[in-house]
Amino acid sequence: MLGLVIILIFILLAVITVQLSRVSELASKIRGEAEVARQKNDRTAFWLVVFMVGFLIFCVVSAWYYKDVMLGYGPHESASAHGGDLDSLFNITLFFTGIVFIITHIALFWFSWKYREQEGRKATFFVHSTQLEIIWTVIPIIVMTYLVVKGLFIWNATMADMKPGEDHLEIEATGYQFAWDLRYPGADNMLGTRDYRLINLADNPLGQDWTDEKNIDDFLPTEIVLPVNKKVRVRITAKDVLHNFYLPHFRVKMDAVPGLPTYFAFTPTKTTQQYRESLREYPEWQTPADESDPDGPQRWEAFDYELACAELCGKGHYSMRRVVRIVEEDEYNEWLSQQTSYYLSNVRNTDADPFKGGLLGAEIANRKVELLTDFESALNSDDASNAKVNLKHVFFKTGSAELEDLSKHELTNLSKIMSKYKDVVVELGGHTDNVGDASSNQLLSESRAKSVKSYLVNKGVNVDRLQARGYGQNSPISDNGTAEGRQENRRTELTIISK
Repeated sequence: MLGLVIILIFILLAVITVQLSRVSELASKIRGEAEVARQKNDRTAFWLVVFMVGFLIFCVVSAWYYKDVMLGYGPHESASAHGGDLDSLFNITLFFTGIVFIITHIALFWFSWKYREQEGRKATFFVHSTQLEIIWTVIPIIVMTYLVVKGLFIWNATMADMKPGEDHLEIEATGYQFAWDLRYPGADNMLGTRDYRLINLADNPLGQDWTDEKNIDDFLPTEIVLPVNKKVRVRITAKDVLHNFYLPHFRVKMDAVPGLPTYFAFTPTKTTQQYRESLREYPEWQTPADESDPDGPQRWEAFDYELACAELCGKGHYSMRRVVRIVEEDEYNEWLSQQTSYYLSNVRNTDADPFKGGLLGAEIANRKVELLTDFESALNSDDASNAKVNLKHVFFKTGSAELEDLSKHELTNLSKIMSKYKDVVVELGGHTDNVGDASSNQLLSESRAKSVKSYLVNKGVNVDRLQARGYGQNSPISDNGTAEGRQENRRTELTIISK
């Protein structure tokens, strides 16, 4: 029924239009063609001028009305160090193009009125005007030269890469349909190498080369968290199609191109909370973020910086949004301490691990620091019961006094500590669990203590500073009723006898 009504309305409009045209024809015959043409010209020219005035007023008023929701104006000042220069360049460009826009429209519509057809008026033609050509050539040249030169300076400053030795944080963003893989460096502050041929969605989504130890501490967070006032260099790439790394509030925008890594360096200058506080001053941001929950957080409280893809990369394009948090340095360090290396949590000691069964350089360094800390703590203790160090990384082959290869790092570190503290005399105590015969366990513990002593002597430690003693199964530190407890009881313990 509704469709029929709409069709009838269109038919009626067509009939009215036809009738009006017939009335116009009759009026022309009555009044004369020339008079009708003159009235049409005057009427058209008049309404064109009216349209011009209304259109220009609309442009100015609407721009002023919506300025607080546009980047660069109101609360949306740039939150990065370089963003202010870009906003300034846009404003200067808008100033000159705005002048041209207004003058062009005034000329277009005013000339329609001024030079409409009138009886007795003839057009004047002239072939050439050097003065006019100079004016409309020189003025644009001056304006364009200024804009290009200023833009070039700003571009070079904005797109500059890091200077050698410049303090910065480097992260990586890899776009794909339809998400981002983010990668941060670990304690070494260096991102490891990648090879697309190593990509495996099960355990290596980015194709990290695990033989490069810089990859060992890299981690893959689900959000971008950055410290304020810290320069950041973002490596940008893509796995499949063209994407775009866009941080609108920081004036960062760079294509992510498969096979062609790009980058952008910027310095965030406002934390997320500081930006929220600036939004709080505007009434339109003091409304509920969720209209269905009027008692919930307001818009300014729910604001977050965001990472978006600014390319139409597919139907799921919208889902590439990621939250970006800018925080103070202390909060960033706390967040950093909670992150886990992708390699250590997903690859370590699996079949994909090239270091399976061995120790990493970082692990060796950490064990060295740990042993030195424990030794000095025991050395400085006034309580004899605390003057002990559990050599946690000394291991023997099952049922044997033969040292495992992994033990050499711990014992080599211990020999260096003994060389540093030349007057210290220690006892090396061997301990076992309670599995098997007690007398056999006693002999095994003594043999293991002697093996440790022999290794240290071969490393240059004076034999007179070392005593070896076996305790068998008589001094457990944990419950022998569990596998974990028995493992803790099978240990080599160092006791400081004299300083």
